[in-house]
Amino acid sequence: MIFSNQKPEFIKVFNKKYQFFPTITNKKYKFYTLIPVSYYQKSGVYEIKAVFKNEIDTKKLVVKKGNYKKEFLKVAKKHVSPPKSLIKRIKSEYKEAMKIYNTFDKHIYWHDKFVLPIKSSVTSSFGNARMFNGVLRSYHTGIDYKAKKGTPIKAVNDGVVVLAKKRYFAGNSVVVSHGRGVYSCYYHLSKIVVKKAQKVKKGEIVGLSGQTGRVTGPHLHFSMWLDGVIVNPSYLITLLNKI
Repeated sequence: MIFSNQKPEFIKVFNKKYQFFPTITNKKYKFYTLIPVSYYQKSGVYEIKAVFKNEIDTKKLVVKKGNYKKEFLKVAKKHVSPPKSLIKRIKSEYKEAMKIYNTFDKHIYWHDKFVLPIKSSVTSSFGNARMFNGVLRSYHTGIDYKAKKGTPIKAVNDGVVVLAKKRYFAGNSVVVSHGRGVYSCYYHLSKIVVKKAQKVKKGEIVGLSGQTGRVTGPHLHFSMWLDGVIVNPSYLITLLNKI
C-alpha cells in the first residue's frame, strides 16, 4: 500500500512490523510498504495499524481462503519418500534457504520494472495442491513455465545471486536478492551460469532450463519471496511494477 503527505513510522499486522520506503522514482512524500500474506494464513478479518509520528491509522484487512486446484503428479519414489541417508541433506538445504529468505536487505538493487524469466505458457499455477503419486506432499510454491531443456532463463530484475547450487528437490537452483526482502528463484535448471555473490542485471542469463530435482519433465519453476513469505510471483511483479 502507498501513503502520501507524511512518512509513516511503520505498519503492524499479523504481529509483525513492516517498514516504509520511498518509491523507486523518489517522488517527494511518496512511501510504500508491501505486506505478504502467507498461503497458510487463516482466513478472517485482521487489524492493520499504520503508525505515524503524531497519530495511528487503523484499518481492517480481510483474508480469504484461496480457491486452488489439485494436481496429480507421478515422480520417482525417492522424491516422495527420500531415503533416510538424505534427510540430513534435505533439512540442511531447507534451513539454508529459509535463512536467506528471512534476511531483509534494506538496499534496493532494482530501479526499473520487473520482467518474466521466460516467454512461455504456464503449465502449473501458484498454490495448487501437489499430489505426488497419490499423496498430498506440498502446495505449489511458484509458477511452472513450459521450457525445453537448455532454454535460457533470465533474471527478472537487477540483483545479487545469493544461492547457486544443486539441491535435492529443486535441482540446480539460482536465487537472486533484489533488495528490500524481495527474492526471485529459478529451479530445476540443467545448467547454472552464475555464481554466488555475483551481481546480475535485468534480463541477464542465470541458467538453462532442465529437469533436475523432483520433476516430471523439463520446465522452469519460478517463485518469489517477500519478507520471508512465499507469494504468487505474478501478483508480486504486478505490485512492484506500480511502485
